[in-house]
Amino acid sequence: MITLFHRPKTRSSRVIFLLEELEAPYQIQLVTTRTRDGGGAVDPANPHPHGKVPAISDDAAIVFESPAIALYLTDKFPKNRLGPLVGERDRAAYLSWLCYYTGVLEPAFMSKFMNVEVPRGTAGWVPVEEAMPAIIKALSPGPYVLGERFSAADVLYGTTFAMFGQSPMMPKSTVIDDYVQRIVARPAFARAQARDGG
Repeated sequence: MITLFHRPKTRSSRVIFLLEELEAPYQIQLVTTRTRDGGGAVDPANPHPHGKVPAISDDAAIVFESPAIALYLTDKFPKNRLGPLVGERDRAAYLSWLCYYTGVLEPAFMSKFMNVEVPRGTAGWVPVEEAMPAIIKALSPGPYVLGERFSAADVLYGTTFAMFGQSPMMPKSTVIDDYVQRIVARPAFARAQARDGG
């Protein structure tokens, strides 16, 4: 049984979506986190080292950070083939796009949100204006990050783009708009939304 440490309407909501897609047995443990204004407190029940979400426990094995959780869960629950297995051709692209998500895209969005210039040549990420064309190029053949195959990478990217879709941080793109509609139309997404409150 997977335990998801969750705060509604946060990054951990997408893990519910992933668990529903995987048809994995899980339970939700609601936790508190610090608020955007710095208030609140770290919940002692939350195993994430910084009191953030998401984090999961699998029989006391703790996994935190969305790409690590996605990789762990798709390896553990391979039945629905949401993550290419070791030795499969798409595994390289899958791992690369999972890592690109937190290594490049999230820092790019945060830099733009905080109005901080990305240090050229020294930062491990790039500005949003450089990151998004790479993602649009990967998605253009469609319909998903790995082509015809829906994967946990789409859970990360699709839910993020759905959340930021109307934001000035997101460049306008019919490729992204169409992609988001494919992601949020999935039955598992609706089931996850219904469970988001715990």
